Amino acid sequence: MNYPKILQGILDVGEEMLKCGAENFRIDDSLYRMCESYGFKRFDVFVIPSNIQITVETPEGEILTQVRHIESADVDYDKLDYLNNLSRYICTNKPDADEINERFKEVMSRAPMSTVIKYCAAIMGGAGFAVFFGSGFRDAIAAVVASILIVAVGGIISKREHNVLVYNAILAFLSECVILGSYNLGLIQHPDRTMIGIVMLLISGLGVTNGIREILQRDFISGFLNVTNSFLGALGIACGIAVSMLILKDGANEPFVIAQGLALQLASCTIACTGFAMWFNIKGVQVLWSGVGAFFTWLIYAVCEYQLHLGNFTATLLGALFVAAFGIAMAKINRAPATIFLTATSFPLIPGPNLYYTLYGFVTTNYAMVRSEMYVLFETCIGIAVGFLIVDVFARNLLYAKDEDMQYKIRNTH
Repeated sequence: MNYPKILQGILDVGEEMLKCGAENFRIDDSLYRMCESYGFKRFDVFVIPSNIQITVETPEGEILTQVRHIESADVDYDKLDYLNNLSRYICTNKPDADEINERFKEVMSRAPMSTVIKYCAAIMGGAGFAVFFGSGFRDAIAAVVASILIVAVGGIISKREHNVLVYNAILAFLSECVILGSYNLGLIQHPDRTMIGIVMLLISGLGVTNGIREILQRDFISGFLNVTNSFLGALGIACGIAVSMLILKDGANEPFVIAQGLALQLASCTIACTGFAMWFNIKGVQVLWSGVGAFFTWLIYAVCEYQLHLGNFTATLLGALFVAAFGIAMAKINRAPATIFLTATSFPLIPGPNLYYTLYGFVTTNYAMVRSEMYVLFETCIGIAVGFLIVDVFARNLLYAKDEDMQYKIRNTH
């Protein structure tokens, strides 16, 4: 076999999985399995958000090393689903380099998300979370306009600017100008709550959660890179909003609150998370499952926090336990990466507003806000990370026990 080309094909799959939004440890596992399937004597994989390296020793004893630098990423869970299936195919069938390349090109040639779907997803996500965070009907209309602006302008900027701080700052500035302009004209009542809904389209609260999760798994480099990248994105949002407020002579004057009534919370949350599932290019029945998962995630959190008064950490932990278990179950049923279901389903728990207010406090030198919001931010992120980790450990040990039982039966049969 042409092992250098085979290794190149394996690395192509891993690189695109990383770009499409797969977690580092899942890419690491997929690359190890693909390398193992070809009978390499030794294979070492190193994956961080900006770099992939693989060194293998072929059956003939040749040492091969290939490296990829990842400059930018754009979440696309449809391609991730097919790349995951391709990695399974490679592990099972051990195709030659030409077949790997041919099947890889088929995945990469899948049609991108349509413009109409992109706009609908942004409107559902931005306006849905604006209502979820206490905005009224007229505020939601302003959120719709700002969401449309983000898609239109963001599509232009993304072709030229890959710095998340600059990208978010520009979009946050324009969105806040629309919202504050509407407020100054008397068209809306809650500019801050409306903006928090829009912020969810830009902010990477999930990056903080995944970063802490990776740190707990001793993947320190990836963890710190994810946390740092999320804070840079949040800083860009805070700076863009601050500049807009200085120009329009307005500022934050009310904290966000959750919408009154559990029914409205569940409805707005489900609509928003279904929109985010579409925003991440999840397709077919997987979108429906993402909305169902988000519905029950918030129901668990709301009952634990507001009915049973268990506190934010406990409510978040229990919600995260459900999200992780739901993601694994859906991955088995749909034969798709659990990441697809974890992301949209976990959005009701993501502390995007807290991350935003933490950085906004720094920008406006409101250090009391920084302290209070940062405490809730890390409490929530740790709750999500620990919940994911508990289910992950349980699932791995259960799988290990099943493998041991299977090996025992095979030995006894022979």
